[in-house]
Amino acid sequence: MDKVKGAVFNIIAPRIHNSVVLDLFSGSGSIGIEALSRGASKAVFVDNSRKSVNIIKENLIHTKLIDKSVIINEDVQKACDILSEKLVKFNIIFMDPPYNKKFVEKTLIFLSSSDILYRDGIIIVEHSKEDELPKVVGNLERVRDKRYGITIISFYKFTKGSE
Repeated sequence: MDKVKGAVFNIIAPRIHNSVVLDLFSGSGSIGIEALSRGASKAVFVDNSRKSVNIIKENLIHTKLIDKSVIINEDVQKACDILSEKLVKFNIIFMDPPYNKKFVEKTLIFLSSSDILYRDGIIIVEHSKEDELPKVVGNLERVRDKRYGITIISFYKFTKGSE
């Protein structure tokens, strides 16, 4: 997974500095923490597991990045509703949902209709090769895929007409 994470961050390196990052299905928080360590100005971590939220908090304290972070212990849709109500927007949204649970397309549909991604922003989805994702979801278009064994990283941006 470190190889995959490193490859993703090499691809998006020019976008990281001073970006605001959303880490959905955060788990340990490693993606958001990596973004912060590479120059993101703020990261919001979302996970519905209390255990994961505690791990994220410990990891942020350990890395001394807690002051640049917000942790939300909610399901993804509820958390995105909260962020939208607060008019929070992101340059980069990372999604790493549990594999083969049909969360990816459902979350992309929701994100395409929410107002939390800047028009020039990007959504990066880690998923199983078994999850076949559509080329277009609402006003989002898949612009790139990279395969790493059983893992695929898909990149979505707003379609040209929606900018």
